[in-house]
Amino acid sequence: MSRDRSRAQIAVDYATNLALRGLIGLSLALPYRMRVVGMGWLMRRVIGPMAGYRARALANLAFIWPEMPEAERRRIADAACDNAGRALIENYSTRDLMRRMEGVEIRGPGLAALEAARDTGRPVILVSGHFGNYEAARAALVGRGYHIGGLYRPMRNGFFNEHYVRTMEAFGGPVFPQGTRGTAGFVRHLKAGGQLVLLFDQNVVAAPFLDFLGEPAATATSAAELALRYDALLIPFFATRKSDGISFDIELEAPVPCGSPKEMTQHLNDGLAARVQRDPGQWFWIHRRWKHPNHRAAGNWG
Repeated sequence: MSRDRSRAQIAVDYATNLALRGLIGLSLALPYRMRVVGMGWLMRRVIGPMAGYRARALANLAFIWPEMPEAERRRIADAACDNAGRALIENYSTRDLMRRMEGVEIRGPGLAALEAARDTGRPVILVSGHFGNYEAARAALVGRGYHIGGLYRPMRNGFFNEHYVRTMEAFGGPVFPQGTRGTAGFVRHLKAGGQLVLLFDQNVVAAPFLDFLGEPAATATSAAELALRYDALLIPFFATRKSDGISFDIELEAPVPCGSPKEMTQHLNDGLAARVQRDPGQWFWIHRRWKHPNHRAAGNWG
């Protein structure tokens, strides 16, 4: 029975991969602006509602902002789905995105800190959340000559994961899967004075519960732990989508002050939360960020 279910799941994964790759292939045949806008519309109006992403976004918004008018929550959920679709096709449009981000102004005190670290061979961990499109910032930095690697969480669909990894590698740096082997390569790159990207805003089993948007959220402290262990700078960065829906503002914040891993990670949560509060439609509300909404009542703060 389990073998049958396994075969059934493999068949579903294979079919899903074919459908997604076909959709992406068709989109890539369109002019850049048309494909980005079109994929945003498709995710907002078709894929998001059908896949349950929009419903999940609405549930998360109701959990965090219960007093918010329903119409506003719907607007934000639609914007989040739209942004997710745009980010997906942008990341598959590697050459086009790289060309668009080349020469884009990078603001914030973190840029000078990054340049100084490169000159002295000090490792750097660049940290961000699923806000706007973080790969646009990575592309802008690669355009300035940085060789930035990354650590990623493998997708459950192995067929889709295989070519998605290739798109991440195309941005100009090695990428490592979460797990023993991937972490070992990640650490070697870091110890050699490299720069790496980590995302910190997904639910992680057994991670401590830290405040995010006023509620406890299981948050990995690994970025801070690695920074402390290898004397690496921990620099938050963001690529915020502009009002035209195509361009980005790139900002590197000041390095996170040293402290305990929880203190440093809470600093990251607070910085991301401030951006989400200012522009909530750019964050991936479609994630299962708060899997245990009763933790506040139970007092289960990490």
